[in-house]
This record gives sequence, structure tokens and C-alpha cells, in this order.
Amino acid sequence: MEEHPGIVFRSGPTGRRAVLLGGPDVWEVVRAVGATRLAEPKLKENHLLALVVENTGVSRAHIDAALAYWAAYPDEIDAMITHADEIERALSAADRRMDDLLNR
Repeated sequence: MEEHPGIVFRSGPTGRRAVLLGGPDVWEVVRAVGATRLAEPKLKENHLLALVVENTGVSRAHIDAALAYWAAYPDEIDAMITHADEIERALSAADRRMDDLLNR
């Protein structure tokens, strides 16, 4: 925590995770930045991050802290993003199956 001010750690169902002090998990912020980059590939860095601030309500300082933590520990954060993506895909597939059954 000394190395990355503003980052604290919480325990949860997936284990210990990096969290912004008073904010969301680091992986959530990094995922939002990545999704914004995919949606807006030509935006300059400052405009990209301003869009993330606008869409998430997370301050630029918090976004910078999350990105700095991710840069130091990419495997940890990328694994959490992959896990979240897998869960979303599974839930979406379950929703589609339920819709198919109910709307036959």
C-alpha cells in the first residue's frame, strides 16, 4: 500500500483484491479504460480518460492510481478481468436459454 497510495485491499469471494480507497475495485477501472479504448480507438489519452471519468464518476486521480497499480501487477488485474468476463458470458448464455424456453 505504501508503493501505491490510494490502493487498499479487501477480501471477497475471489480472494484478496486491490480496491481504490473510497472507490471501486482496480480491475473494474482498468476494464472500463480498456472498454473505452476499444469503443474509441482514435481518442488521445487525455480525452479517453476524461470520457472514463464522465462515464464512471471515478476521479482522474483514482483512474491514474488504478492504472499505475495495473502496470505494476498486470497478471493479477488481468486475471480478475478475465474472470469477470467469463461470468458475464455465462450469465448472458443462461439468460438466452431462459428466454428461448419461455418464448417458444
